[in-house]
Amino acid sequence: AVVSTQSTGGEYFRMLFDVKGRFLIHRIRKEEAAYKLCSVKSLSTAAKGVPVLVTHDGRTIRYPDPLVKVHDTVKLDIATGKILDFIRFEPGNLAYITGGQNCGRIGIITHKEKHPGSFDIVHVKDSVGHSFATRLSNVFPIGRGKDTWISLPRGKGVRLSIAEERDRKLAAKAKEM
Repeated sequence: AVVSTQSTGGEYFRMLFDVKGRFLIHRIRKEEAAYKLCSVKSLSTAAKGVPVLVTHDGRTIRYPDPLVKVHDTVKLDIATGKILDFIRFEPGNLAYITGGQNCGRIGIITHKEKHPGSFDIVHVKDSVGHSFATRLSNVFPIGRGKDTWISLPRGKGVRLSIAEERDRKLAAKAKEM
């Protein structure tokens, strides 16, 4: 979600998750605040055969690009409500995890496992080489290849181990002294 404030001079923010699953308010530029990314939840036809897609935030968009499929991400102009571009859900694209134990992490989709009668599993590899798996419904593509369509918060969605986190805190404390 994109949030703007007038009292502080027209700043713009995007609501994201940090790597520990907490809400994070990330400052963005005005150009980036003009659009939002929406995950496609369903495709169908409405009355009189009009194709429609439904996004994760409940928007219904008529006459989408016929190449857009379920689980893809569309770049939506907030002012007009029109689709500007879309990202396919496929291996090699950058994805943001929006739920589960890995909420807030960012990485490249490596492959998808189909499990008929159960949840499909997606394997993701982050920028430092850690691999993890999550349910298909928790994965949100945010860029083609390694290029992202939104600016990323500090840490770039990489979860540190407990030892790495401790070492960073001790180094910061030693720097202060």
